Amino acid sequence: MTPRDALIILLRSGAGRLGALFLATLVLASIFVLLRFPLDFGSSRWNNPLEWSDNPKAVPPAWTSIFQGDDAVPHTVFLASEPDSTTSAGATEVRTYTLNYDFNRLEPSSFISFTLSGVTFKERPPVLSVEVARPDGKVITLYQSVVRGPRAGEEPPYSRYHDTPFRVFLSGDQDTLISLSTFLRQQFSTSMSTQELQGRVEEVVFGTPDTDRPGAFDPLQGTYQITVRAIVGDPSDTIESVKLVLGGTVYGVMGTDSLGRDLAMGLLFGFPVALAIGLSTSLFATTIGTFMGILSGFLGGKTDIAIQRFTDVWSNIPLLPILIFLIFILGQQLWLVVLIMIVFGWPGLTIVVRSMVLQIRSGQLVEATQAMGASRMRIMFRHILFQIAPFVFAQMIFFTPAAILAEAGLSFLGLGDPSIPTWGQILENGFRTGAVYVGYWWWVLPPGLLIVFTAMTFVLLTLGLEPVVNPRLRTEQ
Repeated sequence: MTPRDALIILLRSGAGRLGALFLATLVLASIFVLLRFPLDFGSSRWNNPLEWSDNPKAVPPAWTSIFQGDDAVPHTVFLASEPDSTTSAGATEVRTYTLNYDFNRLEPSSFISFTLSGVTFKERPPVLSVEVARPDGKVITLYQSVVRGPRAGEEPPYSRYHDTPFRVFLSGDQDTLISLSTFLRQQFSTSMSTQELQGRVEEVVFGTPDTDRPGAFDPLQGTYQITVRAIVGDPSDTIESVKLVLGGTVYGVMGTDSLGRDLAMGLLFGFPVALAIGLSTSLFATTIGTFMGILSGFLGGKTDIAIQRFTDVWSNIPLLPILIFLIFILGQQLWLVVLIMIVFGWPGLTIVVRSMVLQIRSGQLVEATQAMGASRMRIMFRHILFQIAPFVFAQMIFFTPAAILAEAGLSFLGLGDPSIPTWGQILENGFRTGAVYVGYWWWVLPPGLLIVFTAMTFVLLTLGLEPVVNPRLRTEQ
């Protein structure tokens, strides 16, 4: 039977067509990730806290705002690379970045952060300020600072924040709290200490004190104008970008975890990782098992006894203690998990293949090839192998989800590679941080469903390939 005939038979059944559709989805998603994501995504981005510092922590997907109504606060990012206006004042230059924000909800943003990137100056370091003009006409100075000046022996032009941006978490900045305390005292005759304002910066910025409830704030809806000013000492001084983030209570397609990591990116990166784990493990384990089974069944004698006894012993070695010991010695590496699954995954197939080869060996085809003087290697891997190839191929497909589930289970137990975001790793992080108990469903359900989806894909393919392995089913159809 040619591969084309096998594909036609596969696509005749509903299970085969559905499995092929699911497999195409997995492959396309994997190709997309390989083209758009860096290969070191795990170490350079996923496990880099600075990459996710401006994301809200442990919030549900943005589409859940349909059910939350006005209670959901969208995540808002203002990014500007060019100033909206520039004015000269003698030798200095004032660059103004203006950001308009419409606030029409009852709940303010969850946090406010300011980030400055790529500053280059010749003499005087730039002076920065962040101000908020409220709908009631009042202005709040949230932040004022001067870029770090030249170091001893440093030659101009001076570069700052090119490799690592300068980020200020305004919601917890002490100078911001002092500024807000002063604002409340001067504008509303309300006295609140910086300790009392801790964690309530957004309420003050987007609200007014409630006279009937001391310490409470009523939301002030309207258009807010946020202004970032940079006073530079030379017109040739440059600032690459200015970013202001107003944290939301929802984020992205799949939400975030407790570190603010975009779970959609982690889940996407898991597609090629899952396929690589499943296909590599099943391919090598099936190859070893088939090779050993053919040798054992065809050669017979002492070779058969030695292989079968070794297979019996090897299949009874407990896998989990060996894996824990090797991880303790060599560290948590994904390649180690895959290698262990390959080394311990072939004995079962060897036993089945041996029994099939014993029947084929006594057939007329093998006797005829022996009478014609064919060598043992040619008989085993030219005639016998091709007769059992459909079964071996079906077993390889069936082994693939087993390998993916095994890796997910090991990662869930904390034995996976923490530097690579796999679905099992995301699940383990969710359970370890208590996501199940506090109701963070978006952290637990999607990776679990993707694992089931991938496993079902190969199960459906296996069901669709049954007529290829069993000719009786083919005639019945």
